[in-house]
Amino acid sequence: MKPNNPTQHKLSLAGLLITLGIVYGDLGTSPLYVMKAILGGADHINEAFILGAISCIFWTLTLQTTVKYVLLTLRADNKGEGGIFSLYALIRRKAKWAFIFAIIGGSTLLADGIITPAITVTSAVEGLRFVNHDLPVLPIVLVIITALFTIQQFGTRFLGKIFGPTMVIWFSMLAIIGIWQINSYPAVLKAFNPYYAYQLLTAYPGGFFILGAVFLATTGAEALYSDLGHCGLRNIQISWIFVKSSLVLNYLGQGAWILTHPELINGSVNPFYAAMPSWFLITGILIATAASVIASQALISGSYTIVSEAILLNFWPKLKINYPAAVKGQMYISSINWMLYICCVFVILYFGESSNMEAAYGLSITITMLMTTVLLAKYLQLKHISPIFIFVILAVYFSIEGTFLFSNLQKFTHGGWVTIMIAGFLIIVMYVWFKGREIKKRFTAFVKIADYEKVLTDLKNDTTLPLYANNLVYLTRADYSTDIESKIIYSLINKSPKRANKYWFIHVNVLDDPWTLEYSVESLVPDVINRVEFRIGFKIQPRVNLYFKQVLEEMKLNHECEMDSSYPSLRKHGIPGDFKYVIIDRIQNYDFNFAPFDQLIMDLYAILKKMGVSDVRAYGLDTSSVLVEHVPLQMDTQKPNLVRVNPS
Repeated sequence: MKPNNPTQHKLSLAGLLITLGIVYGDLGTSPLYVMKAILGGADHINEAFILGAISCIFWTLTLQTTVKYVLLTLRADNKGEGGIFSLYALIRRKAKWAFIFAIIGGSTLLADGIITPAITVTSAVEGLRFVNHDLPVLPIVLVIITALFTIQQFGTRFLGKIFGPTMVIWFSMLAIIGIWQINSYPAVLKAFNPYYAYQLLTAYPGGFFILGAVFLATTGAEALYSDLGHCGLRNIQISWIFVKSSLVLNYLGQGAWILTHPELINGSVNPFYAAMPSWFLITGILIATAASVIASQALISGSYTIVSEAILLNFWPKLKINYPAAVKGQMYISSINWMLYICCVFVILYFGESSNMEAAYGLSITITMLMTTVLLAKYLQLKHISPIFIFVILAVYFSIEGTFLFSNLQKFTHGGWVTIMIAGFLIIVMYVWFKGREIKKRFTAFVKIADYEKVLTDLKNDTTLPLYANNLVYLTRADYSTDIESKIIYSLINKSPKRANKYWFIHVNVLDDPWTLEYSVESLVPDVINRVEFRIGFKIQPRVNLYFKQVLEEMKLNHECEMDSSYPSLRKHGIPGDFKYVIIDRIQNYDFNFAPFDQLIMDLYAILKKMGVSDVRAYGLDTSSVLVEHVPLQMDTQKPNLVRVNPS
């Protein structure tokens, strides 16, 4: 069960068009602000500087985007799916330490992505100042951003249909404008020579720190990997040829315009718009704005996907996920949507100008890329790739990304602290939730269900007890059908004996591959105890109530189980038996304390749990048929040193 049409993964014209509309929003809109950011960091501008800057851009796109992501990382797919969490899912069972790199990478990816809608839409709309310098830009940007986030809850299928064609127009425009400007200064083609990049970094005063602006040209590379599952490897690789060619031509064209108009260069001039013919300016601004909206939409949809994966990998509290359109895989998470919106509005109002956002953009994403490099190296090791090759990959990309990180650190005081602060908050949330669940798991005791089969059979037949339900269902965390939590046995026979005609134990196994959706049924005691196991990919929402109904229908059709009510008055009319779910909520005892650090984690975990949705809502259960039982996290088995004395 995949959320996308499988034909999208095959190399085809339609697949290439879809890829252009989904994958390249961030990368594709970088010409709006990269050269302007580079000029903003220059002390003086001459041919050597411009050629060096463009050479840095070209070789960054080649080494970082083409080699690392398009040719190498995209091959580390998880049943066709990509992204840092998919990569983590591939190695987590063999690398227990990998969770921290996945948490840091996922958090910084989300945090830096918050600036993407702000900087792209603001940069596009600022082009209107070439038409009317006094035009208020921020109100227009806020209206566009507000409208974009508001429509998410209604589904965006109607927008998706125009994404591909719009991006074809966008990239074609980039290439044509670039070629037109290159004709006026063909010497700009010398920028393909890496010598000019070397000269900029070693001889130009402060040239090394220009890399912070150069890096903006490749910030969207991680999105190529994250969107692998939507489009497929071949479609991304082939479409990248067109995209990279268009980007490079446009950067060369902007460089040519700068070198032919040095007297016009100042802090407020954006060479992207300045390079356009005056008669085309309004059309160019409209196309750029449309492309920036597409880039923003891709970021928003990608954020939903990242958070939904984080939930199923136990990195994030359970949240309500809606599916507003008939398109499989299109989701909407209200809390994430409005969190992103508030952050975007804050960024727009705080920085005011795209040039100020440029100064803050890119710092966090370098950390994401470093985390991906670490996880990729472990993946290659598990695939038995040559250690020498792995060492070369680590050495090359630690050097490149470490250099970019160091050059980007200057952005911290210029606004980079915003994304680092947001990333830090997200890291804390993910770490606390992951470790909190691990701590609770340490206190989960299992017993052999065989030891209680006779007890439950006798409990079923004990007519002195009122019938609690025809079918009593527990969700179990036991990985093996031979085991059951001691807390469930405690609930069944100690806390309040619960007589039922059938006992069902449901286990949800979240798999490392993304789209598996299957189940198995095991009858532990015929007509008394059944265990159902759902094997669900980490990209699929565990809607247990819906899945369990299908299981029961199929079992009834196969005559494996009688589902009619046990009450004669209802049974003769074919009325199905009732179902009652029991959810065990394990809470910390008041008289039991953890070690100080674990106690801090559990206190924070309790707060986060209140912010998320309950297991009842997360599993899609009918609240009218669910009992939530609160049981101590740990039973006090220590005998107190209590001494009896005679009354005086």
